[in-house]
Amino acid sequence: MLFYPEHLPLAARMRPRSLDEFIGQKHILAKDKLLYRAIKAGRLGSAIFYGPPGTGKTALAEIIAYTSHRPFERLNAVTSGVKDIRKAAEKAHSSGPVILFLDEIHHLNKSQQDALLPFVEQGLITLIGSTTENPYFEVNNALRSRSTIFQFKPLHPDDIKQIINNALKDKERGLGKYKVNLTADALEHLTEACGGDARSALNALELGVLTTEPDENGVINYNLKVAEECLQKSKLKYDKAGDSHYDVASALIKSIRGSDPDAALHYLARMLAGGEDVKFIARRLVISAAEDVGLAQPQALQLASAAAQAVQFVGMPEARIILAEVAIYLALCPKSNSAYQAIDLALKDVNDKDCGTVPLHLRDAHYSGAVKLGHGINYKYPHDYPGGWVQQQYLPDKLVGVEYYRPKNYGVEQKLKEKLTLIKQQKENV
Repeated sequence: MLFYPEHLPLAARMRPRSLDEFIGQKHILAKDKLLYRAIKAGRLGSAIFYGPPGTGKTALAEIIAYTSHRPFERLNAVTSGVKDIRKAAEKAHSSGPVILFLDEIHHLNKSQQDALLPFVEQGLITLIGSTTENPYFEVNNALRSRSTIFQFKPLHPDDIKQIINNALKDKERGLGKYKVNLTADALEHLTEACGGDARSALNALELGVLTTEPDENGVINYNLKVAEECLQKSKLKYDKAGDSHYDVASALIKSIRGSDPDAALHYLARMLAGGEDVKFIARRLVISAAEDVGLAQPQALQLASAAAQAVQFVGMPEARIILAEVAIYLALCPKSNSAYQAIDLALKDVNDKDCGTVPLHLRDAHYSGAVKLGHGINYKYPHDYPGGWVQQQYLPDKLVGVEYYRPKNYGVEQKLKEKLTLIKQQKENV
């Protein structure tokens, strides 16, 4: 049985003591799932728990500790080093394999991770790493390949509601000894605005209960105003140096590509609220203008490039308006990735094939002796011909007939396609 002193925060006291008490994460902890079966059977190997704060990673590690009947060591990667890891391994030599819970494992540097690896390989240490950062970025390949990665998701509002109700009823560990009238709108705010973070919701609940004066009947009226004061705002996670940096930036670009300006504005707002560098956002928009809008609306690249200069000149908070304008414009532009596809096809041939040599008539003839080598001979200067076009070979012999550019039928590019079709017809008539 776990014991939590009363001075501990409510969120720590209310941690589940068994799998039966654990709430949420059904995608990995339903009774038919691997993680549930492995914990029940006491056969869980090394694992990495990855997900946002307050979703049960530490709580589950503690459940494993108390149900495994094996020596358990707990370290925090922020304050621990190689010496502490070796000490845990020494314990395994004397008392048998140890379960090592390593909180915030993403803070281990490469040498510390390398020091841990042999003990995991030898079976002396069963590692349970906990991290809020993507382990595919933060944990080295060797250690990651010896661990099963389980992703924890933000808790559903219904899960948060159940956790809050349990805390209000529990007289031993929770707030059951207080008479609390938690209004429906306050409960809804706590469950919705905590961002799936049970710790945040419980901290706000405890703060409100302990700081609100009871009425004449001894009842603590926890209303919406109290909930808003205690929670402040949604715990919307955005770490501009971490995993969410890439996830939100990706969502922004994909929303623009999908022509959804509202979604694009949402992810732009997340980045701005998280303190993201406006130059980084502007660069992403410039890339989107070229990659996703492309030749369907060539002016998009001009607008995005101008915005990239403008945000550096103006700075925040006004830069938000410039970025919003570009994001909306790009989202509503016709889309074409033909330039993106074309250059990748050309690069693939250059990298994978023998493409042959530059035709002699296209080679540089502006130096002494070039003519003797045949360079530039028989080159036809297009401006000397009607319409500024003349039939001649430009691709190397081995690539004649290859088509990299495949225009779309959208926006400005439709006109470009018509021009290209006309050129091809002229070639056939020569």
